Amino acid sequence: MPDPRALRRLVRNPAAWASAAVLLVVILACVAGPFFLPSSLGEPGPNQYAPPSWEHPFGTDLNGRDQLYRVLTGGRISLLVGLCGAAVSLVIGTTWGLVAGYAGGKTDAWMMRIVDVLYSVPRLIFILIAINAFNAQLQKFASGLGWEWLVQSSRIAILIVTLGVIEWLTMARIVRGQVLSLKSRQFVAAAKVLGQSHSGILFRHLLPNLVGVILIYLTLTIPAVIIDESFLSFLGLGIQAPQASWGSLLADGAGAINPLKSFWWLLVFPAACMSGSLLALNFLGDALRDAFDPRG
Repeated sequence: MPDPRALRRLVRNPAAWASAAVLLVVILACVAGPFFLPSSLGEPGPNQYAPPSWEHPFGTDLNGRDQLYRVLTGGRISLLVGLCGAAVSLVIGTTWGLVAGYAGGKTDAWMMRIVDVLYSVPRLIFILIAINAFNAQLQKFASGLGWEWLVQSSRIAILIVTLGVIEWLTMARIVRGQVLSLKSRQFVAAAKVLGQSHSGILFRHLLPNLVGVILIYLTLTIPAVIIDESFLSFLGLGIQAPQASWGSLLADGAGAINPLKSFWWLLVFPAACMSGSLLALNFLGDALRDAFDPRG
């Protein structure tokens, strides 16, 4: 289990508290905020490109939609993709690294060569192939089952799975390296002598000792997934209208900037929310690293 001293160091770290507070505010605002705002704010209106005001704190866009409402709903999708994609990466990477490090020998060598091969696969091409190959089939499958929510969110589901599948490689390498170090410890030898099964050693003895390392890299994986999704949406290859994410909002804001008239609020507010969230996640990862590995 995590070292109690590490938890005490984490609690005493002001950067950890500040980062956690920022993330909590952003998550609560994105999840609960739209419920307290009129849904009509997300629909086209007469006030096109209205600057920030008391009525519209973040201004409005080309279609007269409230930018605050769009930033909050877009944050929902970005955070959903980031958290779920990182969870997929966590499960695959941790399991792969545990098995490879514990098995050792040829099994370890083959499993890590697969990781090396996957590192060479271009991410963008892989995601585009997955979207083009499975989006229509997933919509047809969901429509047959009457799952309208999945029909509308099929691209989001594919993005979550594909981003999780390509982000687990580093996690697998880190976990495998830690397992190679831990499996020679006396508590593992004692478990083998007592007749503990391999799965019991993996998940009852080795995995609890990796919680700190896994949490550190999880906080770094979430920003990586959010950045990948935002990059794809910025290029018009990820989240499609009428849905929006921080990346697609940044694309809209960049398109509204020109030498004659600069509608700066369309770019500044989604960029600030996204940058603040990513910065808080990185600071939290640094705080976790300092707490669980103070010598580093």
